[in-house]
Amino acid sequence: MAEVIWGLATSHVPSIGAAMDRGKTEDPNWKGLFDGYAPARAWLAEHKPDVAIVIYNDHANGIDLDIVPTFGIGTAERYQVADEGFGKRPVPDVVGDPDLSLHLLEQLVDEGFDLTVFQELDVDHGFTVPLSVWTPDPGEAWPCPVIPLLVNVIQYPQPTAARCYALGQALGRAIAAYPEDVKVAILGTGGMSHQLAGARAGFINPDFDAMFLEAIEKDPAKLTALSREDYIREAGSEGIEMIMWLIMRGAMNDQVTKVHSHYFVPASNTAAAIALFDNREPEPA
Repeated sequence: MAEVIWGLATSHVPSIGAAMDRGKTEDPNWKGLFDGYAPARAWLAEHKPDVAIVIYNDHANGIDLDIVPTFGIGTAERYQVADEGFGKRPVPDVVGDPDLSLHLLEQLVDEGFDLTVFQELDVDHGFTVPLSVWTPDPGEAWPCPVIPLLVNVIQYPQPTAARCYALGQALGRAIAAYPEDVKVAILGTGGMSHQLAGARAGFINPDFDAMFLEAIEKDPAKLTALSREDYIREAGSEGIEMIMWLIMRGAMNDQVTKVHSHYFVPASNTAAAIALFDNREPEPA
């Protein structure tokens, strides 16, 4: 039986990847963010999964804005890194896991989640930056196969926080039903508070972010009561991305152990955070 061993919530700000690619991680403007990643990266290096699932949103690089699915899943054997207009990031393409993807697809459809299926898909910074946060030096390949799970947080109406949490719970059940003995990691991406355009461009709400970081660990159901309007008002028009963290959290046990968290402002005019949770039962003292 498969099991979820850890969950990682992380911002996917494109400039985080650019700072890594260009050797800027020790720059004074970036050092505080990357120093905050170090404890999580050290722990993650010792707890390698057999497969990972990245919950993210495309930014009109892998799919066209004319057709935006509420939820989607990749079933391909390989995913190329998208060229977002300034060349591909110098990171490996992503190897998929079609068998597990198809199992998850069937299970989730049977639970009432009608996912769009991507048999071909290029993945952009929303996907690759979290992988780099996890593994800064992947070499020729990422640590394991990775499955993309896409969420619409771009066009109204986005799915509700409650629906995302319910999808996460169904995802957890689907993973547990997989007959192979594999260890699964789940990355929930996006956020934290930020707004990129309009009258509130540059908006950041540290108080809301702090509440969210505490609740995602201890009381995720509290976050499901917030409407999409609540998220946009309190976290900015792009801050609604945090509903993707709820899919990750819903797939985990009710009680998790926080390994590390870190919050940094500003990262490319946004708030950025990382929160790492161990989903395994604590060993007896």
